[in-house]
Amino acid sequence: MQITLFIIIILIASILQTSTGFGFSILATPFLLLLFEPAYAIQINLILSFIISLALITTIQKNIRFDIIKRLLIGSLIGLPIGIVIFLNINTILLKASIGIIILALTVLLILNYRMKQNKRKDTVVGALSGALTTSIGMPGPPLLLYFAGTKMDKETLRGTTLAFYLFIYIISLFIQVVFAGTNPIVWKSSLYALPLVFIGLFIGQKLFLRLNQQTFQIFTYTLLAFTGIYLLIESFG
Repeated sequence: MQITLFIIIILIASILQTSTGFGFSILATPFLLLLFEPAYAIQINLILSFIISLALITTIQKNIRFDIIKRLLIGSLIGLPIGIVIFLNINTILLKASIGIIILALTVLLILNYRMKQNKRKDTVVGALSGALTTSIGMPGPPLLLYFAGTKMDKETLRGTTLAFYLFIYIISLFIQVVFAGTNPIVWKSSLYALPLVFIGLFIGQKLFLRLNQQTFQIFTYTLLAFTGIYLLIESFG
């Protein structure tokens, strides 16, 4: 049963990450917490998400906003150490509940058509928030998604910019996690076993991305976020 659930989680999350630019960590982390200890679940997520971003870098290169990424990276250097402190001082139940609340709050803001203007200062702040969430819960996506959706960024640029940013944030976060929280052979074996599923997801997700229009992309995003947030809260308090 655990193996079947692991296969389903990795395959679906890989498809979402490839087609949307953020789906893996938002979907995989909550469900991997059902199968692994928090540190292991987060590290598996970081490893596989990095591999997906690396595999797609040549495909998304023309859609990357390098000026924004530069400021996001500067901000993330502030957020990364803050996140690991949070992780080391929070219990599993509170961790799951916190993720659920963050995701639901994000969904509500998006549905209410929350809008903002993109500027250099906000890029840095969002980078810091994303960095903190990466080392604490393995999910850099929520701040980026809210910010980019709020600025009405098109789906191609959103996917390209977030995936390129992840190349840096995931590898640094994994290093911090291993140093401060430790690791286990389970993490690396599970990641290795998941690789064929990741590459299948890459293929399917790329095909799906080409078929998604902007409106369908938004509906898909809101549904995914709401489902994951509600599930996490129910699982935490249940």
